[in-house]
Amino acid sequence: MPTGLHMLDLALTRVGQPYRNVLVPKNDPDWAGPWDCAEFASWLVFQSGGGLYGCTDPDGPPALTEAYTGAWKTDAARRGRKVSVEIAAATPGAILLRYPPTAGRMGHIGVSDGRGKLVEAHSTAQGVTRHHDIAGRHWDTGVLIPGFDYETATPVPVEKPRLLYRIGARLMRVAVVKAIQTALKTVGISPGLVDGAFGPNTTAAVAAFQAIHGLVVDGQVGAETAAALGVSLK
Repeated sequence: MPTGLHMLDLALTRVGQPYRNVLVPKNDPDWAGPWDCAEFASWLVFQSGGGLYGCTDPDGPPALTEAYTGAWKTDAARRGRKVSVEIAAATPGAILLRYPPTAGRMGHIGVSDGRGKLVEAHSTAQGVTRHHDIAGRHWDTGVLIPGFDYETATPVPVEKPRLLYRIGARLMRVAVVKAIQTALKTVGISPGLVDGAFGPNTTAAVAAFQAIHGLVVDGQVGAETAAALGVSLK
């Protein structure tokens, strides 16, 4: 039976390899990058367990079927096994998943090392990394892959981000959203109207800015993206 530890060990062999939004042949055991976050996770599942997960066509050819965080969200709901972020953070080889903000947009995904860090295809600036904390970042769910064996884990507390601007977030200040929109406009990326509403247009503009600046492309403004924009979230 495939295990979460096996998948984690395989993920660690790719640390340092480059990031790019690219289709990865899931059935190529020698693929050495580039990766994007969902392609990386789905390649790990296929190489460890022999099946497709998190792909737009679960019955398609492994070499041609795209992986996508939206498909990960669908598979987690339909095929299981969703777990809490706290359990995933303590489970080697478990998945941490951030849903796409809107249809067709990118979320984020990575593999828990069971000790509070994430192995992830992070960004164009950093490639595949292991040094980022799970805590202090937004996650929607943990995922255990059906048919995989995982070590029993005791849930650990996972601190949520204190300030995060994204679609659906509560208590966002209109003035801060306007500052984000104005900063985007200043660098030539249109968020639509500067109206203080963090909607799909602003999300798309944030994602475009993140892609240009080598940040995680998820359309959310946390501390790192805010600093790059020169905006205070407080």
